[in-house]
Amino acid sequence: MEERLQKLISQAGVASRRHAEDLIKEGVVTVNGKVITELGTKADPERDHIKVHGKLINLKLQQREKVYVLLYKPKGYLTSVSDPQKRNIVTDLVPPSLGKLYPVGRLDLNTEGLLIMTNDGDLTNYVTSAKNRVPKVYEAKVKGIPPVFSIEKLRKGVKLEDGFKTAPAEIEFIKQTETNAWFRVTLYEGHNLQIRKMFDSIGHSVVKLKRVAIGSIRDERLKVGSYRLLAPFEIKRFKQKERKPLKHIVVAKKTSTKSRPISERKIERKK
Repeated sequence: MEERLQKLISQAGVASRRHAEDLIKEGVVTVNGKVITELGTKADPERDHIKVHGKLINLKLQQREKVYVLLYKPKGYLTSVSDPQKRNIVTDLVPPSLGKLYPVGRLDLNTEGLLIMTNDGDLTNYVTSAKNRVPKVYEAKVKGIPPVFSIEKLRKGVKLEDGFKTAPAEIEFIKQTETNAWFRVTLYEGHNLQIRKMFDSIGHSVVKLKRVAIGSIRDERLKVGSYRLLAPFEIKRFKQKERKPLKHIVVAKKTSTKSRPISERKIERKK
């Protein structure tokens, strides 16, 4: 069966799909001895000889077992498979015996939390594709106590300093102290440093951020820096679970007076 070359290269564990596209553009991929540079080119691994940097990948495709790992990324680790500056990377946290694994999506250097790592290019593409809108849930500790109208702005979507307009997001108040507040934020998109930039836009910077769920996958017992293999039923449930269409996203969540930030309660008493 014919498949796009970048997909086959990813499935063989040679590179992520995005990196595979770069390899094709660089002219280091051949099919039956012919150099391929067009991204739309397809090949059949049962019929065609596919090479990357002169090495045949057909056998790797035949032997490849799909591996799915759930990692709790610590703060200070890059979501990458390599780094020229020799900084800590997430692949350092999983054993080489699991084979070549790639992170699904990204968590910035100063964000901790759940990260899927796999050699399944199809799953990676599914999670990172904007059209599938897989929800990612974060818990954010912010500086100060944002007023209710500011949180409402974030729920409806705001234009960030870099010009990006955010889509509606689900934001739920968790708790507060005298100087900080915690919020649970669910996003259906993945703009760079989005949550940090969202709260910066209302003058309340994020001081701690962690991801607690990716679609239906979550694990409250997983310790920082540790990992576990995802069970087959978790992958099956994850792939089959319906995604909420945009029109069904809750843009304003009502909470009881007791569970709302001090700033929200003050505003309510003035009405």
